[in-house]
Amino acid sequence: MINEKIKKLIEKLESEHKLSVDEFTYILENATDDDREYIRSVAQEISKSKFGNKVYIRGIVEFSNICKNDCYYCGIRKSNNNFERYRLTKEQILDCCEAGYEYNYRTFVLQSGEDLYFNDEVMCDIVSSIRKRFPDCAITLSLGERSKVSYQRLYDAGANRYLLRHETASKELYEKLHPSYMSFENRIKCLYNLKEIGYQVGAGMMIGAPYQTMRNLAEDFVFLCEFKPHMAGMGPFIPHKDTEFRDKKAGTLGLTLLCLSLTRIMLPNVLLPATTALGSINPIGREKGVLAGANVIMPNLSPTEVRKNYLLYDNKICVNDESSQCKNCINARMVKIGYEVEVARGDYKE
Repeated sequence: MINEKIKKLIEKLESEHKLSVDEFTYILENATDDDREYIRSVAQEISKSKFGNKVYIRGIVEFSNICKNDCYYCGIRKSNNNFERYRLTKEQILDCCEAGYEYNYRTFVLQSGEDLYFNDEVMCDIVSSIRKRFPDCAITLSLGERSKVSYQRLYDAGANRYLLRHETASKELYEKLHPSYMSFENRIKCLYNLKEIGYQVGAGMMIGAPYQTMRNLAEDFVFLCEFKPHMAGMGPFIPHKDTEFRDKKAGTLGLTLLCLSLTRIMLPNVLLPATTALGSINPIGREKGVLAGANVIMPNLSPTEVRKNYLLYDNKICVNDESSQCKNCINARMVKIGYEVEVARGDYKE
């Protein structure tokens, strides 16, 4: 039986695209399996009305696992010495994009730790080279916090999109997840700088992070409502054995799917990934994500020999698969649930 109060709140969210912190908290704390299925069905219907049964593909290149930061939850944090660090060359990055282009991918996501080697000069050269070789493709960057001047230079070099999860909209929680030299205020400032420059911007949060409450998650939804990102990346927290959160409980599939559905209802046009982390906690997690309202999947284009060393969390899937295997696997998985891969750039549309 569906909770009538939750039903009315979802109807309000669908019509007004916003709720209060208290209202989101109520849904998150009280939704039963029946309520979650109702919310999922509403979200899927909205997603299908906007995108049909199409799922956009973004080929991701994890080009460096070197990072200057020491975030407490992250496997590639600066203080972890239990794995091999690597950096791809410009030529290797371009080769990855070439392979993706041959698979008909038309968006490339360049992701790395905050590696100081990749300064503006180096990154702008890489971005402009990709832009020149693949003029019909979108270039998405996920490089962490940089200055507004740096973001502008990368945009001018040809980048279109930028992914920067805000992680949490709670300053108090942010400070429990990051060392003291990292600033919650700067994280949020970076997001607004990116939007002001003209990027399609992605924000997002971890679901089930250590110390996170349902009210913290509700605050995330209110932030997303106010910020209105073009992309929203959210996946379950998964502990890594070489961090101080190694024994913390992982985020759950059910809560992550609920958050995806609420995001789709609140932001009907948002580009919403079914993340690799979702597939890592459940064999059909990404499929369930798509059925809950997600419309983006990001298969890996990185060389197989380095994938095992880009582990933000334990038990990451697809680290031994060739890029062609990832492509074929995703296609087959989407067909099985009645969806199909869309090879277009998949830009955000109002």
